[in-house]
Amino acid sequence: MAKNAPNNLTAQVRTTTGKGASRRARREGLVPVVLYGHGTEPQHLELNGRDFAAVLRHAGTNAVLTLDIDGKEQLALTKSIEIHPIRRNIQHADLLVVRRGEKVTVEVTVVVEGDAAPGTLVTQDANTIEIEADVQSIPEQFTVSVEGAEEGTQILAGQVELPSGVTLITDPEVLVVNVVAAPTSEELESEGAGEAGGAAAEGAESEGEAEGDAAESAE
Repeated sequence: MAKNAPNNLTAQVRTTTGKGASRRARREGLVPVVLYGHGTEPQHLELNGRDFAAVLRHAGTNAVLTLDIDGKEQLALTKSIEIHPIRRNIQHADLLVVRRGEKVTVEVTVVVEGDAAPGTLVTQDANTIEIEADVQSIPEQFTVSVEGAEEGTQILAGQVELPSGVTLITDPEVLVVNVVAAPTSEELESEGAGEAGGAAAEGAESEGEAEGDAAESAE
């Protein structure tokens, strides 16, 4: 199950919004967030970036937070996170107002472990599955084993083991893991040669087009 403590964070109410205000907040080590749900007016808040990141590392991307907003406690589910593509720090987050005992629908990561039989290749077709669970009992991840699995083995969403109280929302027939025959060295060489030939042909075609354009310009 998801690790729910310590997930206490102090949230500051944002007095100004917009891109400029968000950039200033980030420079100060704060993360702009929006809290919404249950018919409440969206609240624009700021969280300490380092503390928020530590909670996500501890509890996963579906972290349930206990926010202190001006002295009032509010339970919130981390709904979405925007990460900077280079710095990899949190740029923004959407938080959903939740209540104890409430069931929520979330995407949970599926992790594949183990070594399949020799001569096989394991492909993962679905990295997450959608489930419904009590907001305070959201699994951090699901683990499926391919230890010794032979070619042709498939693991469907409905075959992923779920804890008690967790309901699968994803179509149970969705393919999660597929074990296929590993390509032979000859197949890899043939594929590589084909890609090289295609690239050469594309280059020659581009060169021909360039020469044609040059000739037209000369006319």
